[in-house]
Amino acid sequence: MDLEREIYLTKEGLRKLEQEYEELNNLKSRKAKEDAPTTVASLEVDPEYLAFQDDLNLLESRIVELEIILKNYKLIDPPGKGAHKEVFLGATVIVEVEGQEDEFTIVGSLEANPMFGKISNESPVGRALLGRKIGEEVKVQSAIVSIYKIKKITYRL
Repeated sequence: MDLEREIYLTKEGLRKLEQEYEELNNLKSRKAKEDAPTTVASLEVDPEYLAFQDDLNLLESRIVELEIILKNYKLIDPPGKGAHKEVFLGATVIVEVEGQEDEFTIVGSLEANPMFGKISNESPVGRALLGRKIGEEVKVQSAIVSIYKIKKITYRL
């Protein structure tokens, strides 16, 4: 994980990560107490013990990653009243592209999920729309060039 990059989270995203962190710590405690295979003094390596250690290491890696995120995040807050006509992080934007309307919310990269209408502020579309206003047309270069016309901006955070 890139510690230099700002980690933007919505209140909902923060809540989910805090919940995951708590659940993983509880799971780690339970695994260490209840699921640890007994080791036998032997020259052979016990595959069950190695698998247990691998699971514990993966769990610990995710816990450390969550700790870093939870220490370094920036909460996405809606902008002041005068700025609601401009696209900032957390904006839900309705755009027209190639005659079709599309709607998505611009979030930090950790919460991005295009299937659920959440795009990253680091994506080509997200980057191009940030700072733009209703009525503006924005050219986005990806596999093809598309023109996005901003129709509506709302903040639901």
